[in-house]
Amino acid sequence: MPRADFYLIAKPRFHGEPLKLVRELVRKAWAADLWTLVLARDAAQAEELDDLLWDTGEDEFIPHQIAGREVQDEDTPVLIATPDVDAPMRPLVLNLRDAPVAGGFERVLEVVPADESARGPLRERWKHYKALGFELNKHDM
Repeated sequence: MPRADFYLIAKPRFHGEPLKLVRELVRKAWAADLWTLVLARDAAQAEELDDLLWDTGEDEFIPHQIAGREVQDEDTPVLIATPDVDAPMRPLVLNLRDAPVAGGFERVLEVVPADESARGPLRERWKHYKALGFELNKHDM
């Protein structure tokens, strides 16, 4: 059964910089040997996340790249995809876009903004995944 995990930004360190939470989720996925596709909202967000993933500390490197820029997309454990690139689906998808992800994965992670007024689309996605029979989980971060 597919699974959807919603990560609610609660900690002050993630309020102003939600991509730091995304970096933490990618780090955990890499540590668990889960190949991950990050669906970025746009090219600017993809670049910002790319920079953050290069800045994970001296003793750690998470192999990643922005999809479509290199020929070895399939060999890279973490792909960051912009909306204009048709990246290959992975078992784990981290969705930063406004629409729910359509099939082909085992688990999807959704980041819920700290701002209550921005949570409407996420509530709709919760309902969408529930209607499809997904196992749903909520995590306060």
